[in-house]
Amino acid sequence: MEFSSKLLENAVNEMSQFPGIGRRTALRLVLHLLRQPQEQTTQLSQALQSMRSEIKFCKSCHNISDVELCEICVNPHRNSDIICVVEDIRDVMAIESTSSFRGLYHVLGGKISPMDGVGPHDLNIVSLVEKVKQGNIKELIFALSSTIEGDTTNFYIYKQIQGLDIITTTIARGISVGDEIEYADEVTLGRSIINRIPFEISLKA
Repeated sequence: MEFSSKLLENAVNEMSQFPGIGRRTALRLVLHLLRQPQEQTTQLSQALQSMRSEIKFCKSCHNISDVELCEICVNPHRNSDIICVVEDIRDVMAIESTSSFRGLYHVLGGKISPMDGVGPHDLNIVSLVEKVKQGNIKELIFALSSTIEGDTTNFYIYKQIQGLDIITTTIARGISVGDEIEYADEVTLGRSIINRIPFEISLKA
C-alpha cells in the first residue's frame, strides 16, 4: 500500500496495531478522522491521553476506576458478602450488562497458562485469598472462561482457600466449553450467574 503522505502512513501504521484492525480498516478510520472537524480529532486525542495517564485500578477488586476504589466497590446497595471472580475487566462489563448480579468482583488480570508463561503469582490471586481469610465473604463465584486454563485457575484458587468457611460456586455451563465470558450473550450469561452450582460438583463433571 503506497502513501502520498508520510504523516498519513504513520497514522495508519499506529491505528493498524489495534486488535482486529488491518491496514485497510486503519486507512478507512484515519481518512474518516481527516474529514472531521479538527476539534473532534483533538477531543479524541485528549480523551485517549487522559485515559492512559489518569486511569487507575481499584485497590480492592482491580477493576478500572477513576479513583482508588471503583464505583461498584463503594456502592452501598451491592452485596459485599459475594465476590465474583473474573479473568478480565471486559468480563465485569459483560456480567454487569445482564443486571443479574449484585455482588462485588475480583479481577484476576488473566488466567494460569504455563504455555504462555503465566503463573499464579502473575495474577491477583494473593489479594483474593487475603480477602477470603478476613472472614467477611460468604460466597466466591468462579466466572472464568470454560477453558483448560480457566478450569486450572479455578482449581488453584479453590485449593488455596480449601478449609476456610466459605461457599465456592461456579457459573452454570450454559456457556459452551471453550467460550470466553465476554462473548456470551446477556441472557445466557445472566442465567449462568443465577443458576450457579457448587464448585465441588463441577470437579466431578
